[in-house]
Formats: sequence, C-alpha cells, structure tokens
Amino acid sequence: METTIIPFETTYAKDFANLNIEWLEKYFVLEPHDIDLLERCEETIINQGGHIFFAKTDNQIAGTFSLIKIEEGTYELGKMAVSPKFQGQKIGQQLMEFCIDFATNQNWTKLLLYSNRVLENAIYIYKKYGFKEIVMEEKPPYQRSNIKMELNL
Repeated sequence: METTIIPFETTYAKDFANLNIEWLEKYFVLEPHDIDLLERCEETIINQGGHIFFAKTDNQIAGTFSLIKIEEGTYELGKMAVSPKFQGQKIGQQLMEFCIDFATNQNWTKLLLYSNRVLENAIYIYKKYGFKEIVMEEKPPYQRSNIKMELNL
C-alpha cells in the first residue's frame, strides 16, 4: 500500500477532526482548545499561517498532522494522529519525515510540540527524529500536557 502526503483541502476538515477526536477521547478528554482547533481548523490554523497535511493510503485518509504558527519561523507540531486501522504501518514516521522536510524547506528555525508521557510510542518517535525535552511554561495550551519538546532545524 502506497501512502502519499497531501495538503489540506476543505473536504478533509472532518477527517482532521475525527482522527484527532478518536485518540483524544481514548486517552484524555477533549479540551476547549482542541475543539477550537478541530472544529474551526481553517480559521484557527490555516488562516493564521499554519498548515495541515494528511497521509492518504488506498484512497483513504490514514493520518494527519498540523503545523500551528507560533511566531515567524517557529511552529507547533500538533494534532498528529494515525487511524487505528492504519497503525503499525509506519505512517506516523512518514508524516514526521514529511513534516521535518517541509519545515526545513520553509527555512523555519524551530518546531515545538506538547505531549503526554502516557503516549510512549509518540514520544519514542519524537526523540528518534531529534526532538529534545525542554521546560514547559506554567500554563501550557493543553491541560493534558506533561512534556514539551523542541526540534531546532
């Protein structure tokens, strides 16, 4: 099965929300910030200078991630999800490689992410691709966050 990475189109907005709601509800709860980003992704991410990409496998949306603009050259890697149906096929790693290549080609300086240590597979992938743990601010954007990481590009 070949997987291609495609940019955001309005027709995929529901896939973006559904893929993320699926894992968020499995491990945590949906927070107001999540709902805002997921239900209004064009307004809150795309129109603010961010990006959303999808992994498409067998004509189905298998995974997604977003790059949320923090400031010039610094973006938050967020809302990364792979459908349970497609897990174990290294789609998360393909998304991560695409993400880093894209950010590098944009001449960005830094990627940040917030996660939770219970997501061991995700943390493993982040570390594998060079993300390092850094000190988290007192009030992170997500209540569930207990780890903040960055990748200097």
